[in-house]
Amino acid sequence: MAGIYIHIPFCKKRCLYCDFFSTTILERQEEYMKAVVRELEMRQDEIEEPIETIYIGGGTPSTLPIRLIIGLNKVITPFNNREFTMEINPGDVTEDYLHGLREIGINRLSIGIQSFQDELLQRIGRRHNAEQAIKAVQMAQKAGFKNISIDLMYALPTQTVQQWRADIKTAIDLRVQHISSYGLMYEEGTILTKQLESGEIKAIDEETENAMYDLLCEQMKQAGFVHYEVSNFALPGYESKHNSNYWNGTPYIGIGAGAHSFVNNVRSWNPSDLDAYINGINDGTLVRESENLTEKDLYNEHIMLGLRTCRGIFRKEIKADLEHWINNNMVRETEDGRIVATQNGLHILNLIIEELMI
Repeated sequence: MAGIYIHIPFCKKRCLYCDFFSTTILERQEEYMKAVVRELEMRQDEIEEPIETIYIGGGTPSTLPIRLIIGLNKVITPFNNREFTMEINPGDVTEDYLHGLREIGINRLSIGIQSFQDELLQRIGRRHNAEQAIKAVQMAQKAGFKNISIDLMYALPTQTVQQWRADIKTAIDLRVQHISSYGLMYEEGTILTKQLESGEIKAIDEETENAMYDLLCEQMKQAGFVHYEVSNFALPGYESKHNSNYWNGTPYIGIGAGAHSFVNNVRSWNPSDLDAYINGINDGTLVRESENLTEKDLYNEHIMLGLRTCRGIFRKEIKADLEHWINNNMVRETEDGRIVATQNGLHILNLIIEELMI
Protein backbone atom coordinates (compact mmCIF):
# COMPACT_ATOMS: atom_id res chain seq x y z
CA MET A 1 0.00 0.00 0.00
CA ALA A 2 1.37 3.39 -1.01
CA GLY A 3 0.83 6.98 0.12
CA ILE A 4 0.51 10.53 -1.13
CA TYR A 5 1.96 13.56 0.64
CA ILE A 6 0.68 17.01 -0.36
CA HIS A 7 2.73 20.00 0.76
CA ILE A 8 0.95 23.26 1.55
CA PRO A 9 3.72 25.84 2.11
CA PHE A 10 1.56 28.73 3.31
CA CYS A 11 1.84 30.16 6.83
CA LYS A 12 0.33 33.27 8.35
CA LYS A 13 3.51 33.59 10.38
CA ARG A 14 6.78 31.65 10.37
CA CYS A 15 7.71 29.84 13.58
CA LEU A 16 11.18 30.80 14.83
CA TYR A 17 12.50 27.21 14.74
CA CYS A 18 11.12 26.03 11.39
CA ASP A 19 13.31 25.32 8.35
CA PHE A 20 10.65 23.69 6.15
CA PHE A 21 9.87 25.37 2.85
CA SER A 22 7.14 27.92 3.52
CA THR A 23 5.84 31.33 2.51
CA THR A 24 3.58 33.95 4.07
CA ILE A 25 2.24 35.15 0.68
CA LEU A 26 -1.29 33.81 1.22
CA GLU A 27 -2.70 35.56 -1.84
CA ARG A 28 -1.01 32.93 -4.01
CA GLN A 29 -2.93 30.04 -2.49
CA GLU A 30 -5.45 29.71 -5.30
CA GLU A 31 -2.93 29.52 -8.14
CA TYR A 32 -0.78 27.17 -6.09
CA MET A 33 -3.66 24.77 -5.42
CA LYS A 34 -4.54 24.73 -9.11
CA ALA A 35 -0.97 23.62 -9.78
CA VAL A 36 -1.22 20.96 -7.06
CA VAL A 37 -4.38 19.55 -8.65
CA ARG A 38 -2.66 19.48 -12.05
CA GLU A 39 0.35 17.65 -10.61
CA LEU A 40 -1.92 15.07 -9.00
CA GLU A 41 -3.63 14.49 -12.32
CA MET A 42 -0.28 14.18 -14.08
CA ARG A 43 1.13 11.68 -11.58
CA GLN A 44 -1.87 9.61 -10.49
CA ASP A 45 -0.61 6.52 -12.35
CA GLU A 46 2.96 6.81 -11.06
CA ILE A 47 2.39 4.25 -8.31
CA GLU A 48 0.84 0.94 -9.29
CA GLU A 49 -0.02 -0.04 -5.72
CA PRO A 50 -3.32 1.06 -4.15
CA ILE A 51 -3.10 4.37 -2.27
CA GLU A 52 -3.68 3.66 1.41
CA THR A 53 -2.84 7.02 2.97
CA ILE A 54 -3.03 10.71 2.09
CA TYR A 55 -1.33 13.34 4.23
CA ILE A 56 -1.74 17.11 3.77
CA GLY A 57 1.14 18.81 5.55
CA GLY A 58 3.04 22.05 5.52
CA GLY A 59 3.51 24.84 6.20
CA THR A 60 0.04 25.32 7.60
CA PRO A 61 -2.64 23.59 5.52
CA SER A 62 -5.40 25.06 7.69
CA THR A 63 -4.68 28.48 6.20
CA LEU A 64 -6.48 27.17 3.09
CA PRO A 65 -10.17 28.00 2.70
CA ILE A 66 -12.39 24.94 2.56
CA ARG A 67 -13.29 25.58 -1.10
CA LEU A 68 -9.66 25.03 -2.15
CA ILE A 69 -9.47 21.77 -0.22
CA ILE A 70 -12.70 20.65 -1.88
CA GLY A 71 -11.08 21.29 -5.27
CA LEU A 72 -8.17 19.10 -4.21
CA ASN A 73 -10.48 16.42 -2.87
CA LYS A 74 -12.19 15.98 -6.25
CA VAL A 75 -8.91 14.59 -7.59
CA ILE A 76 -8.01 12.34 -4.66
CA THR A 77 -11.50 10.98 -3.87
CA PRO A 78 -11.09 7.99 -6.23
CA PHE A 79 -8.12 6.72 -4.21
CA ASN A 80 -9.07 3.98 -1.78
CA ASN A 81 -7.37 5.56 1.21
CA ARG A 82 -7.90 4.28 4.73
CA GLU A 83 -6.20 7.21 6.44
CA PHE A 84 -6.62 10.83 5.33
CA THR A 85 -4.69 13.24 7.55
CA MET A 86 -4.46 17.02 7.57
CA GLU A 87 -2.30 19.22 9.74
CA ILE A 88 -4.05 22.16 11.38
CA ASN A 89 -3.01 25.10 13.55
CA PRO A 90 -5.10 25.71 16.70
CA GLY A 91 -5.37 29.37 15.78
CA ASP A 92 -7.28 28.52 12.59
CA VAL A 93 -9.89 26.21 14.05
CA THR A 94 -13.62 26.95 13.94
CA GLU A 95 -16.52 24.54 14.25
CA ASP A 96 -17.60 25.19 10.66
CA TYR A 97 -14.08 24.57 9.35
CA LEU A 98 -13.79 21.27 11.21
CA HIS A 99 -17.19 20.08 9.99
CA GLY A 100 -16.09 21.04 6.48
CA LEU A 101 -12.99 18.86 6.79
CA ARG A 102 -15.11 15.95 7.98
CA GLU A 103 -17.46 16.32 5.03
CA ILE A 104 -14.52 16.26 2.63
CA GLY A 105 -13.47 12.89 4.04
CA ILE A 106 -10.52 13.81 6.23
CA ASN A 107 -10.60 11.31 9.09
CA ARG A 108 -7.42 12.16 10.99
CA LEU A 109 -6.11 15.48 12.30
CA SER A 110 -2.59 16.43 13.30
CA ILE A 111 -2.78 19.52 15.52
CA GLY A 112 0.42 21.52 15.93
CA ILE A 113 0.21 22.51 19.58
CA GLN A 114 3.90 22.26 20.67
CA SER A 115 3.22 23.50 24.22
CA PHE A 116 0.44 24.42 26.63
CA GLN A 117 2.59 27.18 28.18
CA ASP A 118 1.85 30.63 26.75
CA GLU A 119 5.31 32.00 27.47
CA LEU A 120 6.97 29.10 25.66
CA LEU A 121 4.63 29.42 22.68
CA GLN A 122 5.58 33.07 22.41
CA ARG A 123 9.27 32.25 22.71
CA ILE A 124 9.19 29.94 19.67
CA GLY A 125 6.92 32.19 17.62
CA ARG A 126 3.68 30.23 17.63
CA ARG A 127 0.55 32.28 16.89
CA HIS A 128 -1.87 30.45 19.18
CA ASN A 129 -2.13 30.28 22.96
CA ALA A 130 -2.74 27.42 25.37
CA GLU A 131 -6.46 28.08 25.62
CA GLN A 132 -6.84 27.92 21.84
CA ALA A 133 -4.86 24.67 21.76
CA ILE A 134 -7.12 22.95 24.26
CA LYS A 135 -10.25 24.32 22.62
CA ALA A 136 -9.06 23.13 19.17
CA VAL A 137 -8.82 19.54 20.38
CA GLN A 138 -12.20 19.70 22.10
CA MET A 139 -13.87 21.19 19.03
CA ALA A 140 -12.33 18.51 16.81
CA GLN A 141 -13.67 15.81 19.11
CA LYS A 142 -17.09 17.45 19.13
CA ALA A 143 -17.01 17.59 15.32
CA GLY A 144 -16.65 13.81 15.26
CA PHE A 145 -12.92 13.25 14.76
CA LYS A 146 -11.96 10.03 16.49
CA ASN A 147 -8.31 9.94 15.38
CA ILE A 148 -6.48 13.03 16.60
CA SER A 149 -2.73 13.52 16.90
CA ILE A 150 -1.07 16.43 18.61
CA ASP A 151 2.53 17.66 18.36
CA LEU A 152 4.50 18.60 21.46
CA MET A 153 8.04 19.96 21.74
CA TYR A 154 10.53 19.75 24.59
CA ALA A 155 13.98 21.22 25.32
CA LEU A 156 12.61 24.66 24.48
CA PRO A 157 14.54 27.71 25.71
CA THR A 158 13.81 28.31 29.45
CA GLN A 159 11.50 25.26 29.58
CA THR A 160 11.60 23.39 32.90
CA VAL A 161 10.98 19.72 33.62
CA GLN A 162 7.95 20.80 35.68
CA GLN A 163 6.47 22.66 32.71
CA TRP A 164 7.11 19.65 30.50
CA ARG A 165 5.43 17.32 33.00
CA ALA A 166 2.39 19.62 33.00
CA ASP A 167 2.27 19.63 29.18
CA ILE A 168 2.35 15.84 29.05
CA LYS A 169 -0.45 15.61 31.62
CA THR A 170 -2.60 18.10 29.71
CA ALA A 171 -2.08 16.16 26.49
CA ILE A 172 -3.06 12.87 28.12
CA ASP A 173 -6.08 14.42 29.82
CA LEU A 174 -7.36 15.62 26.43
CA ARG A 175 -7.81 11.93 25.46
CA VAL A 176 -6.22 12.17 22.04
CA GLN A 177 -5.21 8.99 20.22
CA HIS A 178 -1.71 9.95 19.13
CA ILE A 179 1.13 12.18 20.32
CA SER A 180 4.22 13.14 18.34
CA SER A 181 6.93 14.76 20.42
CA TYR A 182 10.24 16.21 19.32
CA GLY A 183 13.19 17.78 21.06
CA LEU A 184 13.92 21.25 19.69
CA MET A 185 16.51 21.23 16.91
CA TYR A 186 18.43 24.41 16.17
CA GLU A 187 18.39 24.29 12.37
CA GLU A 188 20.82 26.39 10.40
CA GLY A 189 19.45 29.74 9.27
CA THR A 190 16.40 29.84 11.55
CA ILE A 191 15.70 32.83 13.76
CA LEU A 192 15.95 30.71 16.90
CA THR A 193 19.40 29.50 15.87
CA LYS A 194 20.53 33.08 15.29
CA GLN A 195 19.25 33.97 18.76
CA LEU A 196 21.24 31.06 20.18
CA GLU A 197 24.41 32.12 18.37
CA SER A 198 24.04 35.72 19.55
CA GLY A 199 23.58 34.65 23.17
CA GLU A 200 20.02 35.94 23.36
CA ILE A 201 18.82 32.49 24.41
CA LYS A 202 20.48 29.38 25.85
CA ALA A 203 19.93 25.77 24.81
CA ILE A 204 18.68 23.26 27.37
CA ASP A 205 21.55 21.07 28.60
CA GLU A 206 21.78 17.47 27.39
CA GLU A 207 21.07 15.96 30.82
CA THR A 208 17.83 17.90 31.18
CA GLU A 209 16.77 17.09 27.62
CA ASN A 210 17.35 13.38 28.25
CA ALA A 211 15.36 13.62 31.48
CA MET A 212 12.48 15.24 29.58
CA TYR A 213 12.51 12.46 27.00
CA ASP A 214 12.59 9.74 29.67
CA LEU A 215 9.68 11.41 31.47
CA LEU A 216 7.72 11.51 28.23
CA CYS A 217 8.29 7.81 27.56
CA GLU A 218 7.39 6.87 31.14
CA GLN A 219 4.19 8.93 31.20
CA MET A 220 3.06 7.73 27.78
CA LYS A 221 3.52 4.11 28.80
CA GLN A 222 1.56 4.63 32.00
CA ALA A 223 -1.26 6.19 29.98
CA GLY A 224 -1.47 3.15 27.70
CA PHE A 225 0.31 4.58 24.66
CA VAL A 226 2.52 2.39 22.47
CA HIS A 227 5.97 3.88 21.85
CA TYR A 228 6.11 2.69 18.26
CA GLU A 229 8.74 5.11 16.92
CA VAL A 230 11.36 7.28 18.59
CA SER A 231 9.16 10.39 18.61
CA ASN A 232 5.70 8.87 18.22
CA PHE A 233 3.23 7.40 20.68
CA ALA A 234 -0.21 5.98 19.93
CA LEU A 235 -3.03 4.20 21.63
CA PRO A 236 -3.18 0.63 20.26
CA GLY A 237 -4.47 0.67 16.70
CA TYR A 238 -3.92 4.41 16.16
CA GLU A 239 -0.34 4.34 14.88
CA SER A 240 0.08 6.70 11.91
CA LYS A 241 -0.19 4.54 8.81
CA HIS A 242 1.24 7.28 6.60
CA ASN A 243 4.35 7.90 8.66
CA SER A 244 4.81 4.17 9.16
CA ASN A 245 4.99 3.88 5.38
CA TYR A 246 8.05 6.14 5.42
CA TRP A 247 9.77 4.01 8.05
CA ASN A 248 8.88 0.75 6.29
CA GLY A 249 10.25 1.83 2.90
CA THR A 250 6.78 1.91 1.28
CA PRO A 251 6.55 3.97 -1.95
CA TYR A 252 4.94 7.40 -1.83
CA ILE A 253 4.63 10.43 -4.06
CA GLY A 254 5.06 13.98 -2.86
CA ILE A 255 2.92 16.68 -4.45
CA GLY A 256 3.67 20.40 -4.24
CA ALA A 257 6.68 22.67 -3.96
CA GLY A 258 9.56 21.02 -2.10
CA ALA A 259 7.75 17.68 -1.75
CA HIS A 260 9.75 14.45 -1.95
CA SER A 261 8.79 11.13 -3.54
CA PHE A 262 10.12 7.57 -3.24
CA VAL A 263 9.18 5.13 -5.99
CA ASN A 264 11.07 2.09 -7.32
CA ASN A 265 14.18 2.92 -5.26
CA VAL A 266 14.32 6.42 -6.74
CA ARG A 267 14.02 9.48 -4.54
CA SER A 268 12.90 12.66 -6.28
CA TRP A 269 11.88 16.12 -5.15
CA ASN A 270 10.11 19.16 -6.52
CA PRO A 271 11.75 22.61 -6.46
CA SER A 272 11.43 24.50 -3.18
CA ASP A 273 10.39 27.65 -5.00
CA LEU A 274 6.84 28.83 -5.52
CA ASP A 275 7.41 30.39 -8.94
CA ALA A 276 9.52 27.51 -10.26
CA TYR A 277 6.90 25.01 -9.10
CA ILE A 278 3.79 26.80 -10.37
CA ASN A 279 5.33 27.87 -13.69
CA GLY A 280 6.78 24.41 -14.26
CA ILE A 281 3.43 22.72 -13.70
CA ASN A 282 1.56 25.24 -15.85
CA ASP A 283 3.83 24.86 -18.87
CA GLY A 284 4.55 21.16 -18.39
CA THR A 285 8.28 21.61 -17.84
CA LEU A 286 8.57 20.99 -14.10
CA VAL A 287 11.93 19.37 -13.55
CA ARG A 288 12.19 17.20 -10.48
CA GLU A 289 15.62 16.40 -9.19
CA SER A 290 16.22 12.75 -8.38
CA GLU A 291 18.71 10.17 -7.22
CA ASN A 292 18.82 6.42 -7.72
CA LEU A 293 19.49 4.70 -4.41
CA THR A 294 22.24 2.08 -4.50
CA GLU A 295 22.18 -1.13 -2.49
CA LYS A 296 24.40 0.62 0.05
CA ASP A 297 21.99 3.56 0.23
CA LEU A 298 19.00 1.26 0.72
CA TYR A 299 20.80 -0.71 3.42
CA ASN A 300 21.77 2.42 5.32
CA GLU A 301 18.23 3.77 5.09
CA HIS A 302 16.90 0.45 6.38
CA ILE A 303 19.23 0.72 9.37
CA MET A 304 18.36 4.36 10.01
CA LEU A 305 14.60 3.99 9.72
CA GLY A 306 14.23 0.51 11.18
CA LEU A 307 16.05 1.25 14.41
CA ARG A 308 13.79 4.24 15.01
CA THR A 309 10.80 1.91 15.38
CA CYS A 310 9.78 -0.49 18.14
CA ARG A 311 9.95 -3.32 15.59
CA GLY A 312 13.65 -2.80 15.04
CA ILE A 313 15.62 -4.83 12.49
CA PHE A 314 16.34 -8.54 12.25
CA ARG A 315 19.83 -9.19 13.56
CA LYS A 316 20.70 -11.26 10.50
CA GLU A 317 20.16 -8.17 8.32
CA ILE A 318 22.78 -6.11 10.16
CA LYS A 319 26.29 -6.33 8.74
CA ALA A 320 28.14 -4.54 11.54
CA ASP A 321 29.30 -5.93 14.90
CA LEU A 322 26.65 -5.43 17.58
CA GLU A 323 28.40 -6.83 20.65
CA HIS A 324 29.59 -3.44 21.97
CA TRP A 325 26.08 -2.00 21.85
CA ILE A 326 24.46 -5.12 23.34
CA ASN A 327 27.02 -5.39 26.16
CA ASN A 328 26.51 -1.74 27.07
CA ASN A 329 22.70 -2.10 27.10
CA MET A 330 22.17 0.26 24.17
CA VAL A 331 20.38 -2.31 22.01
CA ARG A 332 18.83 -5.66 22.81
CA GLU A 333 17.76 -8.72 20.85
CA THR A 334 14.13 -9.79 20.97
CA GLU A 335 12.89 -13.38 21.09
CA ASP A 336 12.20 -13.33 17.35
CA GLY A 337 15.72 -12.16 16.54
CA ARG A 338 15.19 -8.43 16.10
CA ILE A 339 17.52 -5.71 17.33
CA VAL A 340 15.79 -2.79 19.04
CA ALA A 341 17.15 0.20 20.92
CA THR A 342 16.88 0.26 24.70
CA GLN A 343 15.81 3.40 26.57
CA ASN A 344 19.49 4.23 27.12
CA GLY A 345 20.17 3.60 23.45
CA LEU A 346 17.46 5.98 22.35
CA HIS A 347 19.48 8.84 23.86
CA ILE A 348 22.37 8.15 21.47
CA LEU A 349 20.44 6.53 18.65
CA ASN A 350 21.99 8.69 15.93
CA LEU A 351 25.46 7.58 17.02
CA ILE A 352 24.44 3.90 17.05
CA ILE A 353 22.89 4.19 13.59
CA GLU A 354 25.99 5.90 12.24
CA GLU A 355 28.20 3.11 13.61
CA LEU A 356 26.02 0.39 12.06
CA MET A 357 25.92 1.94 8.60
CA ILE A 358 28.32 0.82 5.89
